[in-house]
Amino acid sequence: MKRNRLTNSTPLMAGLVVGLILAILVVPLSAQSADDSRRPYDVSKEMTMSGAVSAVLARSAPGMVWGSHLLLTTASGTVDASLGRWGLEGKDALSVTPGQQVEVTGMMLTLNEKQVLLARTVKVDGKVYTIRNEHGVPISPQARERAAQKGETQ
Repeated sequence: MKRNRLTNSTPLMAGLVVGLILAILVVPLSAQSADDSRRPYDVSKEMTMSGAVSAVLARSAPGMVWGSHLLLTTASGTVDASLGRWGLEGKDALSVTPGQQVEVTGMMLTLNEKQVLLARTVKVDGKVYTIRNEHGVPISPQARERAAQKGETQ
């Protein structure tokens, strides 16, 4: 039987495809951007702000940090609270409407020349929603669901 160039390269192509799939699986899906890694989250610098929700943004507006946001009206003015990629997504996600009173705990940063509060927890009507872990990494909907199945508080 005569072999052509295509059949000779089949094992090579299969190896490349398997290698690509393994590389994709090894890279963490929730990896922080390079910008986030230069600004480590510091729990000792956390602050808590209370205010009324003036807007809920499922997607960031131009010039804002990527992800969902709450705009809060506080005694000191308007505060942009970043909820990250998954703050408003998935089962048992944060659900708020304009006018509701909330308490947001997080770390204030200057990003893109604007002040933003990286929300770690949001308290609404006595319920606390965990948005990021103590290292500032956003909590995915899957991680929230696993924590709920283990009986951990949100």
